[in-house]
Amino acid sequence: MKATATGRFIRTAPRKLGLIGDMVRGKPVEEALNILHFSPRAASVPLEKLIRSALANLLQQEGSKKIDTDDVIVRELVVNGGPTLRRFMPRAMGRATRIRKRTSHIRVTLEV
Repeated sequence: MKATATGRFIRTAPRKLGLIGDMVRGKPVEEALNILHFSPRAASVPLEKLIRSALANLLQQEGSKKIDTDDVIVRELVVNGGPTLRRFMPRAMGRATRIRKRTSHIRVTLEV
């Protein structure tokens, strides 16, 4: 059985989220949540929330059946870039430079 959760327009760069996502992809859910919970990176917070949401979706989908969370695996974790917010910062001699505030889209798939 599969369950997915999607997070869109997350205000963290996809490169940062991708590094954290690589650590938990293919691992059991309990181990993945422990890695994310004790990771010092701020990018691990939205990933932890999404994995918890996907797990809740899986448990809701099953209904009356009992699912052992030890058997659930993070089958797929995809981090894509979202739209970039463009801002400008004043610089010396009347110039301005572009500041890119990147966003991400994340899709998590869990499987029993």
